[in-house]
Amino acid sequence: MAAREHERGAAVVEFVLVMTLLIPLVLGIAQVALVLHVRNTLAAAASEGARAAAPLGATTSDGTNQTRRIIRDSLDDRYAADVTATWTTISGVPAAQVEVRARVPALGLFGPSVSVAVQGHAVREVPP
Repeated sequence: MAAREHERGAAVVEFVLVMTLLIPLVLGIAQVALVLHVRNTLAAAASEGARAAAPLGATTSDGTNQTRRIIRDSLDDRYAADVTATWTTISGVPAAQVEVRARVPALGLFGPSVSVAVQGHAVREVPP
C-alpha cells in the first residue's frame, strides 16, 4: 500500500508531459495539411485556367480570369492576386501556361508565411 501512495498524482504529471509533446505535433500536422491543401487547390486552379486559355480563339486573359474565379470560390481573394498566363512551347508543342504565386501562412492563420508557386499547362489549339 505504501508504494501506491508514493505514486499518487503521477498520472497527472505524465498526462501533462505527454500533452506538451502531442499537442504541437498534432497542430504541426494540421498546418502542413493546410499548406498542402492551398497548394493543391492553386495547382488545380492553374490547370483549369490553362485549359480555359487553350481553345482556339481564347486568350491568356481567359485563363487568368478562370484561375482567379476558381481560387476566389475555393479559398480567398488574397491567393488570387498574382496570376499570370502566357503562351509557351513544351517539347515543340504550343501550350498555354498559367502560373500562380501566393504566400501561405506557415504557423497559424496569421503567422509567418511561405511562398508557393504552381503552374498549369494545357496543349493549345492552333488553326490547321
